[in-house]
Amino acid sequence: MATLSLAAILAEPARRHPDRIALVEGDLRLSFRELWHQARAQGAALAELGVRPGDRVAMMAPNTAEFPRAYFAILAAGGVVVPVHLLLSADEVEHVLRDSGATLLLCHPAQAATGAAAAEAAGVRMLRLGDEGELEVLARATEPLASYATRDADDPAVVFYTSGTTGVPKGAVLSHFNLVMNATVNAFDANDVRPDDIALGALPLFHAFGQTVSMNSTWRAGATLVLLPRFDAARAIELMVEEEVNTFHGVPTMYVGLAAAAETAERLPRLRICISGGASLPVAVLERFEKAFGTPVYEGYGLSETSPTAAVNQPDFGTRPGSVGHPPWGVDVEIARADVDDRIELLPTGELGEVVVRGHNVFSGYLGRPEASAEALVDGWFRSGDLGTKDADGFLTIVDRKKDVIIRGGFNVYPREVEEVLMRHPAVAQTAVIGLPDPVHGEEVCAVVVPAAEATPETAGEIIAWSKEHLGRHKYPRLVEFIDAFPLGPSMKVLKRELRAHYGA
Repeated sequence: MATLSLAAILAEPARRHPDRIALVEGDLRLSFRELWHQARAQGAALAELGVRPGDRVAMMAPNTAEFPRAYFAILAAGGVVVPVHLLLSADEVEHVLRDSGATLLLCHPAQAATGAAAAEAAGVRMLRLGDEGELEVLARATEPLASYATRDADDPAVVFYTSGTTGVPKGAVLSHFNLVMNATVNAFDANDVRPDDIALGALPLFHAFGQTVSMNSTWRAGATLVLLPRFDAARAIELMVEEEVNTFHGVPTMYVGLAAAAETAERLPRLRICISGGASLPVAVLERFEKAFGTPVYEGYGLSETSPTAAVNQPDFGTRPGSVGHPPWGVDVEIARADVDDRIELLPTGELGEVVVRGHNVFSGYLGRPEASAEALVDGWFRSGDLGTKDADGFLTIVDRKKDVIIRGGFNVYPREVEEVLMRHPAVAQTAVIGLPDPVHGEEVCAVVVPAAEATPETAGEIIAWSKEHLGRHKYPRLVEFIDAFPLGPSMKVLKRELRAHYGA
């Protein structure tokens, strides 16, 4: 029986490159040896508290050293990590604790009030993280684990709660094999991560993108991770210059901020690898960023259920703006008929359909939800719920979420296509296009806009008139609404359901 543990992501560089710097956070610098020692000490404390292999342990922490330390402590003890999104309410955290069957909650002091209320309601014990937290006090009095607990490759390692775009968040169960393989192919096949690379960890580590692509892929290659607890574009540029960061992973909103902040920055970092994911990156933003920083952006695509990377632009294949590239090594991505639920019918090249994925990255199912798992996993493929196309060169383009497509007067309108056009208007900093109920056309196209400068009532009319020239008659927005900032989900995706609820009312 093959055994494998995600804990090896930290244990192996600690064995191979013990003195190399693994983690930088503010003035703190930890070598791989030091960080793995601390994780094993906390792992021993968890075992003393009764955490057994297979037990689920929830965790709330920002991008500080407490996160990786506790994450690898849980894995070392053989537990299953349940990362909790930091913007959830106490009621929502309580749902995650109950639904996951977590026996313990590890909580950073910054989240202690929410965590304590949720833990009490769910009847789960909570321990504070940090230098004076209960877990650290226990760890100091305990002999560190000699190594990590033995796990089978298919045993659960992490349960990610999906952002609930379709209602109640579900726990996607990822195995040690899923996550070790995804980190490995991200580091060595999709990208060329080198041991002397220094990556900025600005993506939330509780989310699959930050966890796999920033933390685990970086350490799989024995490289250094610099943590930024709160993303601020100007501060990110300063920190990247100070720490000689050459690798950036971010979501489109971060690229928008960096391109703007670059205009007034004294110095810019010399970046070698930039990866975008989490939501589609408008081509106008990609062009603005590449012009400012002089480096290509490799846009990718993935979901919690696919560990997360399912496709990414890769140096081997070249980049194609507007596409999400090719699947990584050992993964297949195809386009299937979206209107057939009970089987997978693959479509010919170039046709629009549902994106389906198979490979070592596909999760084992939703925790305690056999019906939802059976709907998502069909004929050996994972149904993403996203619509896309694949061209003759194998490049995948994501058109939209199946649920976000607007049907106006019987015609399909894909919000992403409209957004790409609107992003080229000088008054538009960011936009999200939604469908609102309409008595005549069924749905009307509405553009919600974060304006680039002071927007006046006339600006809306200008944007509508301009988009009418650049889009088909059924596609251009008849409605434009201005907003200061978008509601964002855990992966920094714009929550279109909240926009629809607000403007639809």
